[in-house]
Parts: sequence; structure tokens; C-alpha cells
Amino acid sequence: MTPAATAKNLVIVESPAKAKTIRKYLGKDFNVLASWGHVRDLLPKAGAVEPDNGFKMHYQNIEKNGKHITAIVTAMKKADALWLATDPDREGEAISWHVRELLEEKKALRNKPVHRIVFNEITKSAVQAAITQPREISMALVNAQQARRALDFLVGFNLSPLLWRKIRRGLSAGRVQSPALRMIVEREEEIEKFVSQEYWDIIADLTGRGQPFTARLTHFRGEKLEQFSVTAGPQAEDIKTTLLAAANGNLTVAKVEKKQRKRNPAAPFITSTLQQEAARKLGYTAQRTMRIAQQLYEGIDTGQGAVGLISYMRTDSVHLASEAIAEIRHLVAERYGANNLPESPPVYKTRAKNAQEAHEAIRPTAVLRTPESVRDSLNPEQYRVYSLIWKRTVASQMIHATIDTVAIDLACGDAAIFRANGSVVVDPGFMRVYQEGTDDEKQNGADEERLLPPLEQGEKVDLQGMTCNQHFTEPPPRYSEATLIRALEEHGIGRPSTYAAIVQTLQHREYVILETKRFRPTDVGRIVNRFLTKHFTRYVDYDFTAHLEDSLDAVSRGEKEWKPLLGEFWKPFHTLVTDVMETVKRSDVTQEALDEKCPQCGKPLSVRLGKHSRFIGCTGYPDCNYTRSLDEDKSATPAAEIVEGRLCSQCNKPLQLRVGRYGKFIGCTGYPECKFIESLNKPVDTGVECPECHQGKMLKRKSRMGKVFFSCARYPDCKYAVWNEPVGEACPKCAWPILTVKTTKRRGTELVCPHRPCDFSKPADGGDDD
Repeated sequence: MTPAATAKNLVIVESPAKAKTIRKYLGKDFNVLASWGHVRDLLPKAGAVEPDNGFKMHYQNIEKNGKHITAIVTAMKKADALWLATDPDREGEAISWHVRELLEEKKALRNKPVHRIVFNEITKSAVQAAITQPREISMALVNAQQARRALDFLVGFNLSPLLWRKIRRGLSAGRVQSPALRMIVEREEEIEKFVSQEYWDIIADLTGRGQPFTARLTHFRGEKLEQFSVTAGPQAEDIKTTLLAAANGNLTVAKVEKKQRKRNPAAPFITSTLQQEAARKLGYTAQRTMRIAQQLYEGIDTGQGAVGLISYMRTDSVHLASEAIAEIRHLVAERYGANNLPESPPVYKTRAKNAQEAHEAIRPTAVLRTPESVRDSLNPEQYRVYSLIWKRTVASQMIHATIDTVAIDLACGDAAIFRANGSVVVDPGFMRVYQEGTDDEKQNGADEERLLPPLEQGEKVDLQGMTCNQHFTEPPPRYSEATLIRALEEHGIGRPSTYAAIVQTLQHREYVILETKRFRPTDVGRIVNRFLTKHFTRYVDYDFTAHLEDSLDAVSRGEKEWKPLLGEFWKPFHTLVTDVMETVKRSDVTQEALDEKCPQCGKPLSVRLGKHSRFIGCTGYPDCNYTRSLDEDKSATPAAEIVEGRLCSQCNKPLQLRVGRYGKFIGCTGYPECKFIESLNKPVDTGVECPECHQGKMLKRKSRMGKVFFSCARYPDCKYAVWNEPVGEACPKCAWPILTVKTTKRRGTELVCPHRPCDFSKPADGGDDD
């Protein structure tokens, strides 16, 4: 059935922004509504998946989307056909299937035709072409998503109670997040075990043909120097003295090696590389990058209505459509010259073994729509991400860069050889547009980018002096978001739609914290990881997790059945959970024995998990209450620091700085008789009046775990508190005295009413009310 033969067509997409963009591409016979994401999910309780009943899954409608579901059902009863236009991946296919199932359940379909359409970009031509090529819902993709959801549910609802019993309540474990946590913990342990080694190098400061440059000592007395050939300052100084005497003021060019090398452009962006590059170059988190990319994909008003600026952004394919390549080559020839075009378009190989989520790389929907031409229509972060995608895409279709490299060996008499490296870009090629960023561990060879004088063999250069430089080996760096995502991708863990969620979940559960943009595991994260790696080794194994992802991909291709796959996973997993629950004691997990006796009672000490962190305590507890900080020197107790000019308001004794499990605080010297304490983290006054008591001001505070919240200054007399920053603006819908600033992935930054059940919200920069 074609649109022309149907009077009324209901089109379902995920988001209102996508609906708004698509609506203008379709005629008046099409009614476009948003489902606002998934319309159904598993019941949030045990039994939602029944392994003993063929893995039957029990779904319920998502309550917060109730009004949108009602609107879809009502519209479907008036429509003649249903068109499902959700995203071209497993999640999109599952949303379409759930919408159809829900409409059948509500008796709104009544044998009306159902069409599934997909497009990789939200443009007029792509949407209209999709309408002419409808298909059935792919149950292979739906079943792959159901299998993934069931696996995650079974792991979560079986491991979480185990963690509550064996470690502490409120913890949870995920099928994909657990291997990621293992990566971070293992890297931290590697850093802690690392022993730094000293080494020295010797650099000659030279001048040749009037140009200064430097060279590094590579051979001494006929032996090639390795990293640890020179390990002490006196040894380096002795070598330097010998070389200065042998040089007699100059070095001789012994050999000049000139080579030409080619540097090829990077492939167009896939999800993981976009997230990595945005982290390196823009400092954006994976979640922030995907939120911005979603906005660019769903549509931006560029003055002639909304249009999708980029193709679908959850993909692991580097393929570009032939039409897009032709458009890019035309732009390159016009803007940068035909000499910057390769004879045939470059072909990039997809690294992912099962790339199929979407069938194109992330690219501009129209490369002639340059970043400069749409800058006025984009906010600053949208412009930065769009520029990144546009430049990477254009550069990927340009010629390689040509670089001349030079290596010069310089003889210091018969005693030694120094080497100078340099290079010059002969033809920048793709580098005119874009260069890929690098992570810390890849940043090397900086000396190779220097220009050297045009020296010839036998020529002498002036020796200005020599320096001995001390170095120490450094441990591997902690993972950043970019390097963690790259490691997950290399191990085959996760898929394009999950990278941002993995990172977010680890932080939300407080298993890791971000320090100077690097992940460090918390004490709880370490213990959860130790428990899982010891008792559930197979399930946090990188290869096992990757193999399971491959099996899910096989289900999506129709090569495997999903229920037998769940059966293979469930039986040994459930047996192991039951065994660990019965045989492992809580103390085995939360305590770590030390080879040290308690100074009070002589019993062994152990590292124990407290409410928020680990500490050292006596195994004789509760009879012996000896404890100390994990970092505290057992041989010395530092004298408490008196707070000058301050007396206790309760007993008039001096105050002192003390250290507890949550860090430093001010306490009374009269403790334990006087228990006065004062936080060092002073609340910040927002200037907004408390909407409940109208007496105190709303203060910005931090919880013991460092999470920011806002509460009344009159606490505990007034206990009003909110998580989001309050604004002194009354709600126009219910007249509540304040609004709060809330940022979400889907809706961006909004002003919302915190007074329930009011659902007022509006964009933070103004705009229409909801």
C-alpha cells in the first residue's frame, strides 16, 4: 500500500524533535507522533523474565509516557495505516515492535496495515525514499534486543541481592559494566605496583649552517645505548666529560638518511571514535557528545525549517554512501583543488567484526552545508561537534599527507654517535582540513617534527654544549573516557549504543570517580570488582563478554535463536549464584587480612569496608574498637592542629582540625565529653528563598559522598531540599515560588517545577512552555 492510496497514515518516531523534522517532509495525509522513547519495559521486579517458562518476558507500559501512549492509541483508531519510523538499529526495531504490540493489545490496529521504514538521515529525500520502500518488522533484531534486555535483567536481579548480602545494600552489578570496572581497577593496581626507574640521556646542543638544533646520544664506545644504559647522574656526567674532550668543539656528520613517508587520513567517524575525539579535542563526555549528536541528527532549524544535519550517530560502520562520496569529492575539488583528490575514493575497513547497527559512518547529510554556513543556527556546542564531523568526513576522502623525514648521525670523534631526527610536511593533503587527536600514551616522537638544517656527510657542526637529563619511568595513565571506550571497543565489549551508558553507570553507582578527567576506582568499586573476579571470573572475563556480544549480533542476523542462547547462559550462572550465596561469608568479601597485630588487644588487624570507604580495624570487634585510617602511618600519630582564635560554642574549649572517615573536619578538644563538630565544606547561599518555610535561604551543600544538593538554611527545622539548582522564579502553572535548572540527555537544559504533581517545564533560554 502506498501513501497515495491511504487517506490517513499514522507515523511513529521516538522523539518530538524527530517528529517535528519529519512532519514537514510528509503530506497532510500523514500524522507524525513521538513515542518519547520506549513505550514498554520489563516489570521492575523478580519474575519479569521466567527462565523455567521458555524465558517468557512480562512487560508493562512505561508510566511517564502514559499520555503519549494514549495519544498514539487515539490517533491509530482514526488512521488507516501505521508507519513505524524509529531508529535503524535494535533499539529502534524493538520500539516499533512494542508500539505495534501495544496497539494490538488496545484493539486499535484491527488488521490495519503496518509498515516499517528506516532511513539513515532525516532529510526530505531520505524520508520520502523510505516511504516508498516499507518492510516488515525484523523479528531477528527485536529478538536480539529482547535477549540483551533479558540477560541484563537476569544478571542484575540475581547479582544485586548477592552484593547486598555479601557487601552492602544498594549495590548492583551489570553484565557489561562489570568488565569495564575490572579494566579500571586492574589499571589502578598496575599503577600502585609500578616501581619507577631512573635513567638519563645526554643531549648535544648544536649549530649547523647558522641553525640551532639538538641531537641525542645513541652510541657510546661502540655500544648502542638502551633506555637504562645510563642510570645515575655521576655516570652521565662522566660520559659528558669524556665526550666534550673527544668532540673538541664540534661534531662531524657521519650519515644523512632521507625518507619520504605517507600519512593517511583517518576513517569517517563511528560512534566510538566520535566519542573519543570529542573527549580529546572538546573535553566532552561521551554522554554529552551523544546528546549533541542526537540533536544534530533529529533536526536543526537552519532558517528554512528543521533538517537533520548528520546521519545516524549510533553506528560501527565506516562505509559512506556513494552519493555522499560524490558530493564530498566535488566539494574538495572546488574548495581545495583537484590535486587534493585521490584517483579513486579511499576504502576503509570496519574494525568491528559485526558492524551492522547502521550501515553508514557518521557524516553530514549535505557536505555543502559547511559549519560556517550554519553557525548562526547552532549553539556553541552543536557547532563544535558538527565542525568535528564535517572536517573528519571531508578529510577522509582527500589524499594522503606527504612528509619528508631526516635522520642525521653525528660522530663525536671515535667515542660516540649522536642522532638528530626531524621532518617537514611536503604536501599536507588531508591535513589541510583535519588531523586526528592522540591520547597520552601515543604522544611521542615530538622531536621528529622539528626542522633540521640541510647538512651533508662529512660536514662539521659547532658543539655549543651538552646537557645530562634525568628521567623516571612512569606508570601507565589511568583511563580517560576516550581511552576506556577505545579499550572496550578493542576487547569487543559493548556496542555503539552502550558506551556512554557504561561510563555513566559506573559513575552513578559510585564505583569510580573522575579526577582530572581520569577514572579512579572507589573503595566500594574495588571490593565489588574483587568479589566478581574471584567468584564470577567467567562473567567478567573480557573474551567471554565479547563472545556473548558476538552471539547477540548473530541473533540480530537471524543466525542464532535467542532463547537457546539465554539457556546456555542462565543455567551455569544461576547455579554459581546459588553456590556463592550459600558458601561465601560477608567477612570473606569485605575484609582483607593484614600481617599486623592490634596495638590494643594483640588480635590480627584487617582492612575493612566502612560505610563509605575502607579502613583498618581489629578483628576482635566489637570487644575491641581499635581503628585507623588506611593511609595513616601506624608508627606515628600526628599532633592535632589547633584552630587559632576559635573556641567551642558548647563548652568553650579550643577547637582542632581532626580527620575522620569522610576527611577533615573541625572538632572540640573536649571530645568525647563534648561532641561538637563543624564541617569544613561551608554551604553556599544561592540567594533563593525557601519556598516551604519562607524564612531561610536555599543553600548549596555537598553530601558525604560529594553529591551536590540544595536545602533550606533552617535545617533541621525546615527539611525542604531539591537536587537541582533553584531559581527565584515562580512556576506560571502552579505558582510554586521557585523553579529548578534540570539537564537531561533527551531534553537538554530546562527550567522545571519541583513541586509535584506539577509537570511544568520550559527551555532554560526561554521558549514555549510544555
